[in-house]
Amino acid sequence: MPRPFKIPESVLVVIHTPALEVLLINRADAPDYWQSVTGSKDDPQEKLDRTAVREVFEETGINCGPGTVLHAGLKDWGLENVYDIYPRWLHRYAPGITRNTEHVFGLCVPGGTPVTLNPREHTGYRWLPWREAADACFSPSNAEAILLLPQFAG
Repeated sequence: MPRPFKIPESVLVVIHTPALEVLLINRADAPDYWQSVTGSKDDPQEKLDRTAVREVFEETGINCGPGTVLHAGLKDWGLENVYDIYPRWLHRYAPGITRNTEHVFGLCVPGGTPVTLNPREHTGYRWLPWREAADACFSPSNAEAILLLPQFAG
């Protein structure tokens, strides 16, 4: 059964500690593509905060869903990026879809929060000070979001 096309609406979740160390994960399908958690809605009606909670858990094993201690640390930054989908990933979208709308969230977690990667999606992770994390990102919108971390974390 073929996979359904991806919905061109996604979340970017900048996971960080109170000390502004940022979690970056390395894509399995693109070595040395370091990024924050990202992912598309599963359904057009899915609420963005639900997408953020789901993607954080799927990609890192961190549970920040409603009722968890970490849920209070999940914040919708109210930022939206619209960008051209990288050509290498266009086949995942319906024909004619070339742009994605990304909604930015932050998630504050305690230092030392354990990370469990899904090996089909990511091959490694690291915690970096926010400026270094921004420099390490392959995605300009991800780097820009990380550079805004001090104003949203405070």
